[in-house]
Amino acid sequence: MSDTPSHAPVKSIMPKWVRGPQDFVGGVALIAIALFALWASSDLQGMRGFSFGAGTAPRMFAFLLLGLGVAVMVVGLLTEGAHLAKYHWRGPLFVSLAILSFALMIRPMGLIVTAFSSFLIAALGTPETKWTETIIVAVCLTVFCSLLFPYALGLPLQMLPKFMIR
Repeated sequence: MSDTPSHAPVKSIMPKWVRGPQDFVGGVALIAIALFALWASSDLQGMRGFSFGAGTAPRMFAFLLLGLGVAVMVVGLLTEGAHLAKYHWRGPLFVSLAILSFALMIRPMGLIVTAFSSFLIAALGTPETKWTETIIVAVCLTVFCSLLFPYALGLPLQMLPKFMIR
């Protein structure tokens, strides 16, 4: 038996003219995000003369993302590249849950509890989490956020849960 790896053809759902499927799909995804951003910012006021409107920056970045997406897609068409990798849902799921929990908890629970718990929820996104290090980093980031937002930036954020404030 040979010790060399098998070079059997990889089954792909992509057409033959796509030489780099991972780049091609990534480019298509960037284009889709850019088109969504252009649609979402379509009702915002644009640039008038030399003054920027609320929609100027989102549209500029959307057009930049659109151009980069087209470039990445073209690279996927013209050069040999990696096949599509298996997608793991755990990371994006727990990061999304952390963002959602932050949005729901910030008013009733305050910045300290919310920042700490959101960081821990996001840490569940990988099986490689070392909990001692994660808790140390969560405490450091919570202290940093507790100093940055209300004191350095002057934002009127509640620090502690409502039931603890009298």
